[in-house]
Amino acid sequence: MSKQIQNDSQIIVHITMKLADGSAADSTKVNNKPAKIIMGDNSISPAFEKELLGLSVGDSKEFTLEAVDAFGESNPDNLHYVESSKFSAETPAKVGSIITFTQPGGIELPGMIKEVSGDSVTVDFNHPLAGQAVTFIIDVIDILPE
Repeated sequence: MSKQIQNDSQIIVHITMKLADGSAADSTKVNNKPAKIIMGDNSISPAFEKELLGLSVGDSKEFTLEAVDAFGESNPDNLHYVESSKFSAETPAKVGSIITFTQPGGIELPGMIKEVSGDSVTVDFNHPLAGQAVTFIIDVIDILPE
């Protein structure tokens, strides 16, 4: 009998994400770099894990998760206002641009510029897919031995 994904499995999968309008948001197939998921490590939502349980190598599954179970709701606390003087010719404050800011401790955090108004630039640090339902297509490549 082939192995199935359990609560503590480590798995290698290709993940393709689509938005409600059917447009592709991202796929690990683009660069042929599958994702490693460690079940039960809280890196993915319980609803996402539940969809994977029982799948075997070679299986494909498509499912849709509401925003709360995908990348979360958009959080207004993640909108920050940055002085326009912090931007330069190399990294201009342009609406729609995604700029990586280095946080204390060297942690890099990408933010999308939402608005430029005078000396104030509104930067959204929510995940770009926050607040949206996302359809996932999972292709199980491997289930690692324990």
